[in-house]
Amino acid sequence: MKTPPPHRYRRSTPGTVLTAAVAVCLLLAGCSGSGGSQSGSGARVSGGSGLKVAMVTHGAEGDAFWQLVRKGAEVAAAKDGIELTYASDPDAAGQAELARDAIREGADGIALTLAKPDAMKGPIADAKAAGIPVVGLNSGIDAWRSRGVLEYFGQDESLAGRAVGDKLDDLGAKHALCVIHERGNIALEARCAGVKKSFGGRTDMLYGDGTDMDALTESIAARLRLDSDIDEVVTNGAQFALAAVTSVRKAGSRAHVATFDLNKDLVKAVQDGDVQFAVDQQPYLQGYLAVDALWLHKSNGNVSGGGVAPVLTGPAFVTKANVASVAKLAAAGTR
Repeated sequence: MKTPPPHRYRRSTPGTVLTAAVAVCLLLAGCSGSGGSQSGSGARVSGGSGLKVAMVTHGAEGDAFWQLVRKGAEVAAAKDGIELTYASDPDAAGQAELARDAIREGADGIALTLAKPDAMKGPIADAKAAGIPVVGLNSGIDAWRSRGVLEYFGQDESLAGRAVGDKLDDLGAKHALCVIHERGNIALEARCAGVKKSFGGRTDMLYGDGTDMDALTESIAARLRLDSDIDEVVTNGAQFALAAVTSVRKAGSRAHVATFDLNKDLVKAVQDGDVQFAVDQQPYLQGYLAVDALWLHKSNGNVSGGGVAPVLTGPAFVTKANVASVAKLAAAGTR
């Protein structure tokens, strides 16, 4: 089944329904000195500080990972009394245009991803010229400073990849297939390159189209049939790991599956033993910190990491041994 089409742009109208997590936060004494309201879908949060923040990502609509990023951003916005707009487009040119839209609409701050940093260079420069601070999250840890971004929140993908390679050695793997579902995405490339660098066995890359899950599933299965000695499939997203589990069964392979990134369905797969482990980069935390950092910068002049070092949100391994500790949080949509 194909994943939903790219999410070009979306705004929700303001509302008064708060998620349970936000409601609890706002009721706690000292959680925030300013009130706010949020629509049921959570795209816009307003009130309190009077600040307008735009989050612009390369995520696709309906992707569970990006729903976690967005949810974290919404909770931070509600706490800080920020009017938050979320927009996304997997296409680099489309994402750049969304960032320009935010500048034209007078955003006080912009949080964006740098999956393809060259495409975002112009909008970042335009934002700086307009006096709008820009923070990065999730993708672009090696490019954020050179592009003029103020702060960065995410995982060191190369480091995470090397950690996965070391873990595969510990598990006794000999031949890994690292699946890259979006060609040219620097974060995915860095992960697989890191695996190859540290893993003592053989590492092959498989490029596929992550927007066509059926085709990607069959592509992995075909490669497993061709190379029967592949004993580990490493994917770059929870949904792709679940697809790889199907691929392994279709191919009659004995390969294990491991993955970067986590969601509640993947948690169950780890519990059931279908997936060996997942690397959690904590997307909820990335969204939360990016929005909160803009509020801190605008209200108190703070710069996380001093503007020279990223704030790391991962990697952390989730295995069958420790998955129970995050299962409830994942079910609640925060891990």
